[in-house]
Amino acid sequence: MEKIKGLIDAPFTPMHADGSINLSIIPDYAALLYRNGLKGVFINGSSGEGYMLTEDERKQIAEAWMAAVKGFEDFKVIVHVGSTCVRSSKKLAEHAQAIGAFGIGAMAPPFPKVGRIEELVKYCEEIACGAPELPFYFYHIPAFNGAFLSMLDFLQAVDGRIPNFAGIKYTFESLYEYNRCRRYKDGKFDMLHGQDETILPCLAMGGAQGGIGGTTNYNGRCLVGIIDAWKAGDLEKARALQNYAQDVIDVICHFRGNIVGGKRIMKLIGLDLGPNRTPFQNVTDEEEVQLRKELEAIDFFNHCNK
Repeated sequence: MEKIKGLIDAPFTPMHADGSINLSIIPDYAALLYRNGLKGVFINGSSGEGYMLTEDERKQIAEAWMAAVKGFEDFKVIVHVGSTCVRSSKKLAEHAQAIGAFGIGAMAPPFPKVGRIEELVKYCEEIACGAPELPFYFYHIPAFNGAFLSMLDFLQAVDGRIPNFAGIKYTFESLYEYNRCRRYKDGKFDMLHGQDETILPCLAMGGAQGGIGGTTNYNGRCLVGIIDAWKAGDLEKARALQNYAQDVIDVICHFRGNIVGGKRIMKLIGLDLGPNRTPFQNVTDEEEVQLRKELEAIDFFNHCNK
């Protein structure tokens, strides 16, 4: 299967003040990402509050993104279809294939907690068969669902069992395990790095080609720049950009992370994506003032997506 090159963005779900989804802003959102060097979107995932959307809302969002990126050269739409109901996930996978998405993905469900490799393989197998023509990516983010399983063991178990299995979006701290998975059968599967704070180490290990990020929404120019600098052999520039990316992440950690703080940053750069859904605690007006101050202190507005 095709291996993704470059960075895929994990967009937020735009919402109106009343919490309903706002589809009208997606074309402007897509254009912002495209002109800042992103190579696609991974929609309805953790950044997009996918588990807090109805099945119908998730379909509407997928259709809106497909329409918004029509005509964008080599811009991929991957639809996260994971759900606590595997039958819903399969329906969402069928829908993604029907509307022409590039691929589908799913993280392990938060309930019931997956505790064995076979449970995870079976879950992915039932979902992936809903879209047999599309590549399927497992989204490894155990901090969200407690599925602290060996991804190398998972690859060995899934190999040959799910025909359209493409690889893993790896959002975990173990660079050792990431590299073991990347080296499995001489790089058989696509290992998409999922932590924006460790792009450079993944490149340095000699095989990372693509990734899926959340801070790419507003700091994509910097993160794309890391890859460009690495390719150009400018290690010092790549290091400086990676360190700056971590400065930005340090700020959002003061405001409940990327899903909450990051979404509010979008408003500060000119694209108001609205509030987060309950039970997320939204950034207050007072916090927004402080958020802006902290971003100004690191000269963010001269580095962010334009």
